[in-house]
This record gives sequence, C-alpha cells and structure tokens, in this order.
Amino acid sequence: MVALAKVVARQRAEMDRLRDQAVTSAVLERAKGALMALSRCNPDEAVEELLRRAKAADRTLAEECWITLGGLVPPLRGPVHESRSALAVSGVRAAHHRADADADADADGTNDGTNDADGADERFATLSRLGEALVGVRTPQELARCLLEHLAPDADVDGVMLYQRLATGGLELIGYAGIDDTLAAQWCHVPPLTGVAALDALRAREPQWLEDIEADRERYLLIGDPPERWRSRAWLPLPAGDTADVCIGVLRTRDGSFTPPVRELLRAVPKLCAGRLRAFGTRQVQAADATGSAQAVFGSLPGAAVLVSPMRAASSAIEDYRIDAATAEAVDIVGRTGDDLVGRRILECFPSMAGEELWQGCLRTLATGEPFESEPFAHQEVMSGITELAMYAVRAARLGDGLVVTWIRRESSDRQEQRLADVQRLGNLGWANWNLVTHEGNWSSQVFAIFDRAPGQGTIPLAELSAHALPQDAPSLARAIRELVHAGRPFDVPFRIRAGGGVRHLRVVAEALTDVDGTPVEVHGFIQNVTAQRSVELALVESEQEVLTQHGVLRAERTLAARLQHALLPLPTEPVRLAGLRVEVVYLPAQTGLHVGGDWFSTIELPDGDALFVLGDVAGHGIGAVATMAQLRFTAKGMVITGSSLTGALARLNTLLLHSRDSHGTATMVLARYNPAERRLVWAQAGHPPPLLLRDGEVRYLDRPRGMLLGASSSPVYAETECLLEPGDRLILYTDGLVERPAESIDLGLERLAEAAAAHHTDGPGYLAPLLAALIRDDPRDDVCVVDIRVPTEPE
Repeated sequence: MVALAKVVARQRAEMDRLRDQAVTSAVLERAKGALMALSRCNPDEAVEELLRRAKAADRTLAEECWITLGGLVPPLRGPVHESRSALAVSGVRAAHHRADADADADADGTNDGTNDADGADERFATLSRLGEALVGVRTPQELARCLLEHLAPDADVDGVMLYQRLATGGLELIGYAGIDDTLAAQWCHVPPLTGVAALDALRAREPQWLEDIEADRERYLLIGDPPERWRSRAWLPLPAGDTADVCIGVLRTRDGSFTPPVRELLRAVPKLCAGRLRAFGTRQVQAADATGSAQAVFGSLPGAAVLVSPMRAASSAIEDYRIDAATAEAVDIVGRTGDDLVGRRILECFPSMAGEELWQGCLRTLATGEPFESEPFAHQEVMSGITELAMYAVRAARLGDGLVVTWIRRESSDRQEQRLADVQRLGNLGWANWNLVTHEGNWSSQVFAIFDRAPGQGTIPLAELSAHALPQDAPSLARAIRELVHAGRPFDVPFRIRAGGGVRHLRVVAEALTDVDGTPVEVHGFIQNVTAQRSVELALVESEQEVLTQHGVLRAERTLAARLQHALLPLPTEPVRLAGLRVEVVYLPAQTGLHVGGDWFSTIELPDGDALFVLGDVAGHGIGAVATMAQLRFTAKGMVITGSSLTGALARLNTLLLHSRDSHGTATMVLARYNPAERRLVWAQAGHPPPLLLRDGEVRYLDRPRGMLLGASSSPVYAETECLLEPGDRLILYTDGLVERPAESIDLGLERLAEAAAAHHTDGPGYLAPLLAALIRDDPRDDVCVVDIRVPTEPE
C-alpha cells in the first residue's frame, strides 16, 4: 500500500506540473495574440517583443504576459474597441479553455465545458488585474495587501501571510494583510519544527490545502488566536529553480474546501508574484547569507557563545532573542549545540536568561552599547565523566543590532579567591599580616569590618593592637604578642573591643615566620568576630544557673509540702474499725515532678456513733494545694460534727473557696455518713467519681446525686442519696488519679477499675495492694488516694 501511495503521489504531481505548463502556455498564446492584434506583427515577432519587455523590466516571461493582458481588461466600450478586444483574445481563448478543462470539471464529471469557459474568463480577468497591480508593488507588505485586495472577491480570501525560509531552516514573516499586528508579532518567526504546513509546502514544492480544521489540528501547528477563526487555509510555495524559498499563506474564515476553479486561480498566483519578490527580496537573502557567514565564524570559535537578534512584540518591546549563530561549546538545556541552536529562541534553549539580572543587563547593553557581566553562578557539569561544580559568568556585548552572549568559566584562581571571600564572610573572620621589618600591615576587607574601621585609616600596628582591647583583656593580649614577636610562640587569644556601638568579642590566632636565624620577620593569622557565639554561651550559662536555682527551690518546696502533708494527713499503718466497719486507706504520691498533690481523706467516728468518710482532690500541686487541702479537711469535719447536713457542708465549702484569697482554685469531694444500726449509707458529692460497690461477686457504681465541683459556681445545687449496705459488702472511695490517664476517656478508666476489683476480690486484709498494682503504672502522673470500706459478715 505504501508503494501504491507513492505511485499515486508521483502521478498526481506530474499531472499538476502538466496542468501548470498548459496554463502557462495558454497565457503566452493569449499575450502573443494580443500583441499581434495590436501591432500587426507575426507570432515570432510577438514572442521576441515579450522577451525584450520582460528583460528590460526584470520580470519573468509569465509576468510580462499577464501584465500585457492586464492592459486589455476591462474591455473598452464602443463597437470599434469591442471588435478589437475580441480580436485580441479570440485566438487564445480556445487554447486557454483546453488547458483548464481538466482542472475546472465538476466532481461528477458531467461538465460540458460551457461553465469552464466562464470560469476561465473570470480567472483570466482576476490574474490580469493582479498582474497590472503588481507593477506598483515595492515591498512584501504591499504585496500581501495587493494579494488580499484582488483575491478576496473571487476566492473568499480573508487574510494573507508571506513567509520566507531562512538559512537556518526556519521561517520569517515578511508581509501580511487581513490579520492583526499582535498575531503577526506572535508568528513573525517560526523555528524549523515538524507540523508546520508552510514548511511542508516549501519542502514538497507543492501547495498544502487545509480544509478540515478538526483533522488539520491533529497534523499541523495552526496559526491563529484562536486557530478556529481561520476555518480553511492554503499554503502556496513560490518555486525558484530547484528550491522554494517563499510561501504564500491564504486564510479564510469560511468552512469548506477550495473549489477547483479557486485552486487553479491560487496555483497561478505564486508564478505571477515570483518576479516581484526577487526584485525586492535582496535584503532578506543577504541577511540569510550573513547569518550563514556568522555561523561559519562562530563554528570555529572556542568557548560557549551565541549571536542573538532581538525579537519584538507588537508594542516594540523585546520579548525574546533569536539565535543567529552559536559555537560548538554552547550547549542548551537539552544538549543541542552549534548549528542545532541556530534559528531557535534564546528562552527556549536557555530559560535561565529570563532571570531579572540577566534580562535587564542584556536590555541595557542593547540600548547603551555598554557591555554587561553577570554575577558568578554555580553550574554542575561533567568533565571526563566526573561531575563537578564550576563557576560561570555571563557577558553580553552589542554587535550591530544584536548581542554576542558569552559564558565564561571562572579559572581555578578566581574560584579560590571567591571561595576565600565566601569563607571570610560566612565565618565573620578575616586574615591579617604584619611585616616586623618594615612595620607594614595588610588586612582583608573583613578585618576592617570587624574593627568598624575604614580602609583609608590603614591597619592597626601589631604592637598597638592590645591598646584597642578592653582594659580587662589588654594585659593578656599584650603578653601574647610579646611572646610571639620575641620568641615566635603562636597564640590563640580572645579579647573584647568597643565597636559598632557596643562590645564585640574577638578571637585572634597568629603565628610568626622566621628568617634563617630563627628571628621572627612576619606575623600572619586571622581575626574572628565571635560575638554571636559568645552571647549564646553566656546566655546558656545564665540559663543553666537559673535552672539549677529553680530546681533547688522546687525541691525545697516539695520537701516542705510533703512534711506539711504528712503532718496534716497522717496515714494509718493498719486497717481502722469505725462503727462496725473495717476501713483500709492507701495514699500513693505521684513519682514525677517536684510538686506534692492535693489528694486527701478523713475517716472519723461521730459523737452519735455514726461514721464519717470524706475524700477530696484539690486542683494543682505544691504548698498552695496542701494548704487548701488542710482547710477543706478540717472545715468539712467540723461542719458535720456540729450538725450540718452533707449538702449544707458542701454548699458552705463552695462559698469558702469562692471568697477565700488563699484558696487554691477548685476541688472535688465526696461526703458519706454511715448509720451502723440501720446499715444505711447517706452520701453526697461535688464533682467526684462515684463509689464502687462490690456485693456477692458483682460490681457496680452507685448512682451519683447532683453536685458541681467546689469553687466553680456561686449557686451550685447539691443533693443526697442513700444506700443500704449488707454484710460482706465492700465500698471503694477513690480519687481521679486511679482511673484517669492522658488522652483516654474516663469511662475506660472506670471500666478498668470495675474489672480489676472483681478480679482481685478477697475477704482478707491487703486487698488493695494487688488492685493498685493492676491499675497504676510504674510512674503515675497524679496522686492516688483509696478508702476501702468493708461490712463484716459477722459482728466484730
């Protein structure tokens, strides 16, 4: 199928060539007939006259024929002139009709030739007028306007673009009409890419007809903003010998194919325009030749350099640069070098040129002619298979209307000097030399900055260096300098100076160079500003001292609080019997931190024989929490002993916390009163976890009555509830440290306590030890207080 396609393509090209030859022969015959009718000469004389006129006007024979015929259209009025016009064209019309017969046939092949003749007359008239108008065209831009004016009525042409092929293979827009300046500026230069219809037409030397925009956008890069504005288009090459250098683009806003008559008309246009383009196309050819010459020169130059020309937008602002020549060592981001870069845009090949400094520098060079050199920058390159970081700088110099851009690789000495300057700047240090024979000194610029001294003031002599130090540091620095100068002993001495509106901490390190006799003759070293480091060290020492001091204060406070807590809250060493109940108490302080918590308890027998159980937890830690704990413990017992109800005692304790300056915020509490005669337990609570009841191997939490924590509200509501205990029952009161864990719901802690209580239930003493071991971690974060109340199965 590929072979058959090639055969069809060759046959089609040969048919087009024969058709064009027939049309050209027809035009020549028409022009001969017109001259013969007007001057009454023979055919040979008519041909010689046409050749003479074409040579004198620097036109092709075809152009001269069209121009000659153009003088006859439109025909003059009157019977005499009508007969003369008919005589002029009668001898050639038949030949022209025969040449156009194949091209103007209808698609179904039924055309009888009558409409062919009319279409040929119309094309003949259009080309005649166009040929006559071409005589006054002087520039490609005028040519584009002329083509649009004469082709618009008969071919529905809405825009014309003229492209010339450059030596680099790309295209340059040399004329346009019917399109806006912005679009022309965007497409003024087309690189030698694939998928460009104009380039394909020039390469094949055959017209390219783009008549289906949806299919064409898949094959070509379409011109237009948006491309859908031009629904159909054609690209017509202008042959010049064996090559085609100029292409005419015909753009239409209408849909549909080019009809055969329109195609024949457009095929004839390039031949008619070829002579005019040669007449004013010398400058472009010379420019292309100059570009080729420049590339020949650049191709033999060492180093990395490119010759670029500015590309301007419609506003005349430079939007990019075109590479006209490039050396072999100029490599872009994708690895193209030398000839492969020519014709491409600089931002396409070297995007880093878009940087503000480089771009503005090139613009200044182009405007003023003053060369520009960028700051050095690092570039990673591969040398002999080894990757290394090299320093480069970019230079730009104006050459004519363009720029020569050069990439200069820094030599090793330059890099070392730059690195030394970077080290001094980053380390805030500089080198210093003192000649002990001539008494001259030499400092780097960084040393002058350290001493806050202008370079014009000169260096400080070595012998006078200690005079600039603070009085506290001057003796040690002077002694080190004397030992260096007389004995050649190197030193590393810190000292301070006053500079920059404050005190600076400096460090000087120096050694001596001696002569053959061992006498020091030169001193060299460095001076470093260590103010920032020294400030950090001093701040760290002060911070450590503050931490140690604070740690001692906290430890002393903990010791005092622990002693107060032990004095105010004595722990029983064995179970206590109250009102027929056996009570066991455990208190575990937190093991982390330096503060003592506010957990507390109280178990007493009231004067009427009832037992009172109080358990509370004060928010916070330390001496303040211990003081509030003592206040609540003794006040709660006193109120109940003197006759207050449980809820009344809670309400008064809440008022006490709200209006006491020395109180420690808020607290939780549970109050329980046990009547041994009825085995009735009445209890109330203020924001405290509910008691846990164990009965007959089952566990459950008592329903909590209403009660807000103490010190949180000025009008809280507290309620009482009661529970009848039975022989063998066990009731556990506890603080939140037993069930709370960070980042965990308290419900999980309550569930864990119930499971552990059921699993470790025993009737003997020491029940709390395994229970607490199962619930409390090795390093509890909060104090834990537990009161275990047991109702004996038999009276004790």
